[in-house]
Amino acid sequence: MIKLSKRQDEILRIVKESGPITGQQIAEKLSLTRAALRPDLAILTMAGNLDARPRVGYFFNHNYEVKLQAEKFLHQKVVDYKAHPIVVDKSTSVYDAIVQLFLEDVGTLYAVDSSGYLAGVISRKDLLRTAIGNQDLQELPCSVIMTRMPNLITITPDETLLEAAKKMISNHIDSLPVVKEINPGNHTYLLIGRITKTTITRAYLEIMEQNSI
Repeated sequence: MIKLSKRQDEILRIVKESGPITGQQIAEKLSLTRAALRPDLAILTMAGNLDARPRVGYFFNHNYEVKLQAEKFLHQKVVDYKAHPIVVDKSTSVYDAIVQLFLEDVGTLYAVDSSGYLAGVISRKDLLRTAIGNQDLQELPCSVIMTRMPNLITITPDETLLEAAKKMISNHIDSLPVVKEINPGNHTYLLIGRITKTTITRAYLEIMEQNSI
């Protein structure tokens, strides 16, 4: 993303409000000569901020603006968008975990140990797979079916939404536990939130709608 000068910002404002508009008309609005304006117009056109058509003039590239907003959004920090995690103790029965999952209307539960540290992740698929078996769900603890450390994919608050999206897509998962490292050497993490595909999508749509008004 190129940092624009004050004059270039003013050119964008003029073109956005009055485009398509010729270079001569822009120069007149800024009380400049056409020659003095030419380098700025060349920079803005090459950068993609403006498009130009012969005998028509310059017009604002709205697709470029949307792209910039998307890039800006994806580089926001996870800490600003994380949600409250739905937590169960790892000794909780699978039956109670299923009840909790549906009461909270989520796709993933996070299991913690007696110290409150992240111990595992229990997905809707894990619970469904177990429920269709012949086991006693009220006697079976979540610790038996959960995905446990060190096989969990996590994210920290300072990582970006883009990094979160990449982790979820590459690992074929729908959510990530947001953690604070306590002792990375023995995989001890404090669970402080969750980030999901739905969270990212909803926030992105809200940002785009705000910028389209």
